[in-house]
Amino acid sequence: MSGHAPAPNALRRLINDSWKRCLDARIDPVNLHPPSVVEDDHLEALRQRHSELVAASRPVMMMAKDFLAETGSVMILSDPDGVILSIEGDPRGLDAAESIQLTTGYNWNELRTGTNAIGTALITGQAVQVHAAEHFCSGVREWTCTAFIIRDPYDGQTLGAIDISGLKSTFSPHSLALVATTASRIESMLAKRELRFRYQLLEQSISKFSGSNDGIIICDRRGRPIKLNEQVNSALQAQNINLDLSKTESLFSLDLNQISNGNPLQKPEWLKADWIEPIINEGERIGTVLTIPSPVIGKKTEFKPTPQQTSSSAECSVERGFSQIIGQSSLLKKAIEQAQLLAKTNVPVLIHGETGVGKENFVRGMHQVKDFTTADKRPFVALNCGGLTPELLASELFGYCEGAFTGARKGGMIGKVEAANGGTLFLDEIGEMPIDLQPHFLRVLEEGEIYRIGENKPRKINFKLIAATNRDLREEVSEGRFRMDLYYRISVTSIHIPALREIKEDIPLLVNHFLEHLQNKYGHDPKQITAEILKLFDEYDWPGNIRELRNTIENMYLMSQGKVLLPTDIPTEIMTSLRKTSVPPSIESLFPDTGLLQHSELQSIEKALALHHGNMTSAAKYLGIAKSTLYMKIKKYGIETKIAQIRNDVM
Repeated sequence: MSGHAPAPNALRRLINDSWKRCLDARIDPVNLHPPSVVEDDHLEALRQRHSELVAASRPVMMMAKDFLAETGSVMILSDPDGVILSIEGDPRGLDAAESIQLTTGYNWNELRTGTNAIGTALITGQAVQVHAAEHFCSGVREWTCTAFIIRDPYDGQTLGAIDISGLKSTFSPHSLALVATTASRIESMLAKRELRFRYQLLEQSISKFSGSNDGIIICDRRGRPIKLNEQVNSALQAQNINLDLSKTESLFSLDLNQISNGNPLQKPEWLKADWIEPIINEGERIGTVLTIPSPVIGKKTEFKPTPQQTSSSAECSVERGFSQIIGQSSLLKKAIEQAQLLAKTNVPVLIHGETGVGKENFVRGMHQVKDFTTADKRPFVALNCGGLTPELLASELFGYCEGAFTGARKGGMIGKVEAANGGTLFLDEIGEMPIDLQPHFLRVLEEGEIYRIGENKPRKINFKLIAATNRDLREEVSEGRFRMDLYYRISVTSIHIPALREIKEDIPLLVNHFLEHLQNKYGHDPKQITAEILKLFDEYDWPGNIRELRNTIENMYLMSQGKVLLPTDIPTEIMTSLRKTSVPPSIESLFPDTGLLQHSELQSIEKALALHHGNMTSAAKYLGIAKSTLYMKIKKYGIETKIAQIRNDVM
């Protein structure tokens, strides 16, 4: 305060720097009068401007009432300028905070109120803990406070701060970890919300990419371009528009936040109103599609044969590509139609589906449909990202040059990405890709070039990416296991392949297809399947999906000695699962007129139970078996309900 330099180590570096800023700003260290947003409508306007932050913070702020009870502490949410938007916590702490104007509507920016956790964290962008005399102003030196920055999960911009404050007697070294965890939870909530909006935006607007010769730009709620088609650059050039989309963070006139805040639209001269199409979902605008017209004369168009020219060839290609997909269910047909549509574009496709649903059949079909005139010549490269070490997966993806590492192959190795140049790259289980490898793959997708490991010279590449996963990548993003930017890049379009339990009406078709295939494969006589088996198959959930059904049919086909497959041929593990999940069908339906021992045994048990009116002891004595044995056989045949019925009839 006297203008002399403090003794070495008298203050922490962070506090020392903050005090210097406060001196430069001529803040009075004796008096504390933080400027207040007095008007209620002004405070409400601030809350509305930061409504997403407030909404994402609300659950943890409500929890603060409980976990800060009896601690004398409060939790505070501020906007990026330091204005307090909400405060919750222990009632004693709330009263004490109000006495120093540490409450909603007051501005705790460092350059207004001196060194404090909220204001200093916002200026430095760091986690900050300020205790007692470290505060610049004497009026708050009885307090301790800890704050952490909340950042936009998409671009890292500061959205606000979360703070825990209390009288200095409430100091805890764990406060820093608590606010860090709280900030992380709020950011996760924001990430989930953003993912949901983007997913809806892409789902509703991606159809505009198909077959268009105009330049298409999809912008998110903040006016940021998130997807472009191949014609954008040529369309911009044809319209004499100088716009570097790789450096454009936001088209301000399409920023819905700015529009809702009443800011005047700064529409560039080149942007015409009829090029703008809002995308609405459930009454809320979630983004915008810009269509930059290409000139009619001299524009570059894709080869599009007439229907007469393409009908026979296209049908042949579709048949060849999707011939292994069997079924007539509406869900499966929808997935196939989407695949055929998206196959004609060069945008990335993300396929969602459980293990065993036949994802690769869809991918190969899309590869062949895309351009039936050259499908056989274009490379199709597949790689499963699961089960490989990060180092091995990097080598498989990017390849390496000779001498890149110990054990590297002489002459180097071409990677799967480079091998797919001009064709299709299929990455299965992409959710398993190590997060440290993801930014390198993202760069390949964005720049269209690849560096082999150990090389400094890029190689130009162009391929269609189809990725598949059985994970919820949006959840993976929110949990920090998958990069948001890579997710947006690979999920421009998506297809859901239904699980077999969702399309059980296709089971008979699949079974007949597999039986015919097995007959040709092994050269055996044809075998039939009974309706009873199909009924059992319909009751089973098929966790392994079509792959499990195929293996089951092959097992039954090879193990059965007759020409008709019977329920006794069903693998034991499936029958065991059926018994656990449901009451087994009666033995009469499983073994009609077979004269099997089990049938006779069941009849004897049912007769004994009926004669003795459901009395287990008497029925066991009549059958000449132990009572425990009778219980076991009743459970085996699933007739427990019949016993109850017999007893009710007697009553």
